[in-house]
Amino acid sequence: MKASSISFIIPYYNVPLDMLRECIESIMALSLQADEHEIIVVDDGSEVSPKDALAQLGNDIRYVRKENEGVSSARNLGLEMAAGEYIQFVDADDRLIKSPYLFCIERMKQEKADMMVFDFCTKEQSQTAFSAEGPLSGVQLMQSRNIRGTVCGILFKRTIAGNLRFDTDTAYGEDEEFTARLLLQTPSVIVTNAKAYFYRLHNASATQQAERHLKRLHDTRMIISRLHTTAASLTDTQSKQALQRRIAQLTMDYLYNHIRMVGSTTALKQEIEVLRKEGLFPLPDEDYTTKYTWFRRLSNHPMGLRLLSIVIPLIPKER
Repeated sequence: MKASSISFIIPYYNVPLDMLRECIESIMALSLQADEHEIIVVDDGSEVSPKDALAQLGNDIRYVRKENEGVSSARNLGLEMAAGEYIQFVDADDRLIKSPYLFCIERMKQEKADMMVFDFCTKEQSQTAFSAEGPLSGVQLMQSRNIRGTVCGILFKRTIAGNLRFDTDTAYGEDEEFTARLLLQTPSVIVTNAKAYFYRLHNASATQQAERHLKRLHDTRMIISRLHTTAASLTDTQSKQALQRRIAQLTMDYLYNHIRMVGSTTALKQEIEVLRKEGLFPLPDEDYTTKYTWFRRLSNHPMGLRLLSIVIPLIPKER
């Protein structure tokens, strides 16, 4: 394959075939040459194999079927199979958007960057003007702003991942840990406003299923603890500060979602005490964002915490 080739890795599990087809066709629409890309579909033990449907799309799709072990395991296998210089994860029910994604590819080549961070959308829209900034290091990026943890929102060089893999015991939020660790070891990053990824909102989406909220909270909590342990072991001051900022943001999001999903003040107070013992609460006295600043101040006082418990469930869910 060409040095500038991209491996598109699609983990698949029981997604409607028309969505998978749209996903793959969006990659094919990029008009990359045969030696400039590869499409890898990792079937994580679906009830019905999509192999016959994939055959109708062409002969150059690499398909592998494995036992059902979750999306992290499927992505890890895709990484092992990948031969391209760059890696792009695409969920089987989503798709890439041609014009902004081509902008990402071209800008990444021009800058010889190790990673491109791009935006996403949930509704069809037309975007003709794109801007980008950088390059800056992954550590600088995490130090200066909040990041979106989704791994589908980045195009990155395969070599910078090294032996880094997704935690297979984590069913939700696995992106958050992988992306944070990947950024710590990324020398150059370009950030763009190009909405190159279409995230499909539908009832079957894993994050949309209410009965899985407790598992989502549990997994997020484990990720925070593991990253906290990693931060404590870092000797580079800048890397430590960058990861600590990300941990603080994830902890705030965790408490926010705990209030929304559990709805128990008693359970919330108990969880805060556990966080306190681990050194994760109170939240660091840093003005990372306006939302973070207000949440930090309110959560540090009983009356403020009560106010958050009343107000947060009333806030419309972000889309």
